[in-house]
Amino acid sequence: MKKISIVIPAHNEEGNIVLIYDAVARVFASLNYTFEIIFVNDGSTDDTQNVLEKLSKLHPEIKTIEFSRNFGHQPAVKAGLDLADGDAVISMDADLQHPAELIPTLIAKWEEGYDVVYTIRKYPKQISMFKRKSSSLYYRFLTAISDVDMSEGGGSDFRLMDAAVVRVMRNMNESDIFLRGLTHWMGFRQTGLRFTAGQRVSGQSSYNLKKMMRFAFTGITAFSVKPLYLAAYLGFIFSAFAAVGYGIYVINSFVDGTEISGWASLIMTVVFFGGVQLIMLGIIGIYLGKIFKQVKDRPNYIIRSKNF
Repeated sequence: MKKISIVIPAHNEEGNIVLIYDAVARVFASLNYTFEIIFVNDGSTDDTQNVLEKLSKLHPEIKTIEFSRNFGHQPAVKAGLDLADGDAVISMDADLQHPAELIPTLIAKWEEGYDVVYTIRKYPKQISMFKRKSSSLYYRFLTAISDVDMSEGGGSDFRLMDAAVVRVMRNMNESDIFLRGLTHWMGFRQTGLRFTAGQRVSGQSSYNLKKMMRFAFTGITAFSVKPLYLAAYLGFIFSAFAAVGYGIYVINSFVDGTEISGWASLIMTVVFFGGVQLIMLGIIGIYLGKIFKQVKDRPNYIIRSKNF
């Protein structure tokens, strides 16, 4: 029988571990496939590791990876992909927002010949309108400024990848991993499935506004250099405006014999252009920072222990 690997990153998910295992096990009880579940403990500070160790002793199909510290969601998924040996690998979150009931459909699409089956998240009604719209606008913006079409399917790490795709993914050694973009960038034969995200059963999401903003910048800078071109274009545009404005001032001074006063507007202009310059320097700094981290070639994660 073919083997399916399930990769589940977990950060402070002690209350969800048993629930997500039970949900996945119930699904595979009716499928003609063997399976393994690779839990990646991403530096949890609660009892997640103890729960995983106890559960793995009861169920041999459970494999555990423990990080030396919290490295983040994307490196945790990457670690699971690096060590999975199934004919296909499914990545999903431990908070039960990714429904295990969709796994048979993912596998069916894979058996039809698709190498990657990604999912397109639909938020439930209780999720705020701001969250829905901002997520949609972000991936449209990312598609517009990069060479990767992520207008659909970009907002979820719930996907199935064929073993051939996973082997390619293992060779990706980027310092700032953005798996959602890499999956689309690699190509292969892909299709998408829509699903409605479930409710988190236990614990709280570790994705605060700061982490989401950082994740957004990672996605933008990982697949596009257009922000750098934007900085150059804005420089030319503002220089042209300045030249035209100064020309108007000189002509007015000669024709009317008066000078244009406006100390406040001058200060505002200086502050505005100073802010624009800082923004452009910030964009350049982000790219330089990514180069700095990449050339050091440090690993994306460090494994403290594993049971296989």
